[in-house]
Amino acid sequence: MNLELGNKRALITGSTAGIGYAIARGLAAEGAQVVITGRTQASVDGALARLREELPNAAAEGIAADCATAAGAQTVFERVADVEILVNNLGIYGRMAFFNITDAEWQRYFEVNVLSGVRFARRYAPAMARRGWGRILFISSESGLNIPREMIHYGMSKTAQLSISHGLAMELAGTGVTVNAVLPGPTRTENTDRMRAERAKAAGKTVAEIEADFFVNFRPTSILKRFTSAEEVANLAVYLCGAGASATTGAALRADGGVVNQIM
Repeated sequence: MNLELGNKRALITGSTAGIGYAIARGLAAEGAQVVITGRTQASVDGALARLREELPNAAAEGIAADCATAAGAQTVFERVADVEILVNNLGIYGRMAFFNITDAEWQRYFEVNVLSGVRFARRYAPAMARRGWGRILFISSESGLNIPREMIHYGMSKTAQLSISHGLAMELAGTGVTVNAVLPGPTRTENTDRMRAERAKAAGKTVAEIEADFFVNFRPTSILKRFTSAEEVANLAVYLCGAGASATTGAALRADGGVVNQIM
């Protein structure tokens, strides 16, 4: 399938590693001009070097800015006036017992995982609508449907993304701009690999034991019974950015390995 992404400009927040980088790479491989963002210049430079090594002909640029803040978002807006594709991937996660989550932590998760995407969509969607074509994705999570007991604050933020993406799709009805949410499940990334290694060391177990325990005690409904790769999630996201996905909008599409135990 020709996704017809040649020369489309795509901005992916939080894209120096993990799912965000995999999406940027997938879009670049389809001919899109990608803008990678990260909090530090070193991480941005590293991601661009990796991308150009993997795809020598990739059209890519990078911006160092904290996209979770209004000031950081403004830095990006001043550098990138317009895009045809926006992927709101930036997000944070972490386990914390409900009774230990402070007001500040609730607010931080909302600011990073929810409000950042609102700011970027509010900035770039109007021009997409005027042109009659655009793609906006929110990278949510199966945790937005299956609220995880061990990180309720994270689940809250991912449910909020689903509400925003669906509502924005209705706001942009008839404009040629589609808005969708992608729901990854447990995904293997550089960061999650590091976290599991730390947990394994602390528990005196192997990483393999930690991973097996995860699918028994934390995500027992998984059908795949393994972590997906960032590339597997990116495959769905890249398709949704293409011309062939023109009839898909207002949707929450799962790349969750079957964790969500319901038909939807």
